Amino acid sequence: MPPELSIVIPVYNEQEVLPLLAARLRPVADGLGTTYEVVAVDDGSDDLSPAVLVRMGREWPQLRVVRLRANAGHQAAISAGLASARGAYVVTLDADLQDPPEVIPEMLAQARAQKADVVYGVRSDRSSDSTFKRLSARAFYRLIRILSGTHAQVDAGDYRLMSRATVNAINSLPEHHRVLRFVVPTLGFPSTSVTYRRDERAAGKSKYPLSKMIRLSLDSVTGFSTAPLRAATWLGLLGGLGALALLAYALIAGALGQTLPGWTSTVVAVAGVGAVQLLCVGILGEYVGRMYAQLQARPTYYIAYDSLTGPATPADEPAPLVAESAPGAGEGVTPADEPAPAASRQA
Repeated sequence: MPPELSIVIPVYNEQEVLPLLAARLRPVADGLGTTYEVVAVDDGSDDLSPAVLVRMGREWPQLRVVRLRANAGHQAAISAGLASARGAYVVTLDADLQDPPEVIPEMLAQARAQKADVVYGVRSDRSSDSTFKRLSARAFYRLIRILSGTHAQVDAGDYRLMSRATVNAINSLPEHHRVLRFVVPTLGFPSTSVTYRRDERAAGKSKYPLSKMIRLSLDSVTGFSTAPLRAATWLGLLGGLGALALLAYALIAGALGQTLPGWTSTVVAVAGVGAVQLLCVGILGEYVGRMYAQLQARPTYYIAYDSLTGPATPADEPAPLVAESAPGAGEGVTPADEPAPAASRQA
């Protein structure tokens, strides 16, 4: 029988934090008094994370390991977990323990008591984050609200509980490069929230540098709003009006004999108009790129192995592999615990 609760955890190079995650998550899940599964999605890790997951799965029957052929990205890994999860309720949780798993019982209780399809985990205390990250996050959420009208929870990331109806709706969407923290609110399903204090990363380094945050921001804006296209139109109109005003000024000044030779005004005018044009072309390029990717209909991830159903192909069957253990990474992991990489990997 399918479990009542599935906990989806994207994993990418988290060998240091996985034992700490299991030590905190398993007592919480075991104490729920209901059936559950933990779906750990290995997003093409190139450290000992696959070996640590294999070892944890031998000691933890409810742990299910889904391995992707190649690194597909955080949002794609969550999508793969949602497609694989079987529970009536599904929780998405990052592996770094910044979002405490001890909040899951409260989420489940709120969903049952209020008949809510979505329970958001809202960070009431973000003192562990830098000032720049806190301010930029708040500004970004407000910008998304203004541009798209999407009432996404401020200070809510990817830590949430969703009903089976919500997960089925997400899985049915054909959208590529989707940002789930904005996709879920657009569904309009009944929701509530719980608050928690965001902690420091338990171990390892952040896998979300500034470049990935910028990419996520661009996907969010272009995926949920056409306001930038309208802005490009208005900028073009304003640029055209400015050019007409400059032309009128030049004609009048020429007729009055007040023209003076100089390159400053010419350079400023050309640079201004060129900047507006390049900005508009860049905005259009973002949307055209999204449409092109959508028309190609390429999957955003490829599953190589699922410990519940087995390998996707015989070549994906885990096999012993001799590897050097990193200091302090997955204590007790032996070379035989590490699955071999797929025979052919998709870039």
